[in-house]
Amino acid sequence: MVAVTGAAGYIGDRLVRRLVQESAVEKVVATDIRPLRFENPKVVAIQQDILEPFERAFVEHRVEALVHLAFVIRQQRRRELSHHVNVDGTDNVLRGAGAAQVRRVVYLSSSTVYGALRDNTQPLTEASRARPSPNFHYGWDKREAELAFSAYALNHDDAIVSILRSAIVMGPNAENSITQALAKPLLVGARGNDPGLQFLHENDLIELLWRFVAEPHPGVYNAAAPGTVRWSELGRLARKSIVWLPAWLAYGVTDLAWLLRIQSDAPSPGLDYVRWPWAVSTERLERELGYAFRHTSQEALEAYLAAS
Repeated sequence: MVAVTGAAGYIGDRLVRRLVQESAVEKVVATDIRPLRFENPKVVAIQQDILEPFERAFVEHRVEALVHLAFVIRQQRRRELSHHVNVDGTDNVLRGAGAAQVRRVVYLSSSTVYGALRDNTQPLTEASRARPSPNFHYGWDKREAELAFSAYALNHDDAIVSILRSAIVMGPNAENSITQALAKPLLVGARGNDPGLQFLHENDLIELLWRFVAEPHPGVYNAAAPGTVRWSELGRLARKSIVWLPAWLAYGVTDLAWLLRIQSDAPSPGLDYVRWPWAVSTERLERELGYAFRHTSQEALEAYLAAS
């Protein structure tokens, strides 16, 4: 029995569809505050808030594995809104998992937890220190949630806890900060900075999540497709013009637009990720899982662009 939180979301929906195809999976307990997009005899749909108790459902359905995907991605103006879901919600889900003695737990984290910083060594490995900016809520909350999963592993000796630090997920159905940026007429860049960005095709991510459910791989793993795409190359591939501004001006304009509610994507800390390096090494994942990525970073991006 496998439980999936955030099952109605972009990744959750595709993962549930993948899980029901596996003969080894008898049942999928799919939870989300929103209704699921499809029905299947193997799926038990539970529509509830992430802060409502999970103990009864997990125990009743004898959940053996959990994939935690529920997360508020977009930066909120009221900080407590995302914190309640991303951090308090994670704690609540893990309480349910503890009550049901769930032994295999998988968390979809993000390589943004390393932070995008001038002095980042390249590539970053799982041993690199996580240094997200507290003002970039997505990366900060991912790191806070990771700490909760690490605590679960310490408190449950028989549990196998896997944390997957994913690069930006792209593909035909992608929904994230990059797709939000590409919906605008212009992109903004910090003059003199043109970092290589990593992507991960949605199909590779779903396959990796299944592998972590099906096989014991405890610990932290980076996941990113081969190669990078520079910010300038992304603009060219997407046929978008990039306005290259001095960093002080780019940050100032972004914060002013956020303050005046001209834009609602994010304040200026998000610009760090198109200014400073934060590419990761996937050597551990490829070595221990023997996984071969099916798509490069550029192919993952192009799959989205072709579908949009």
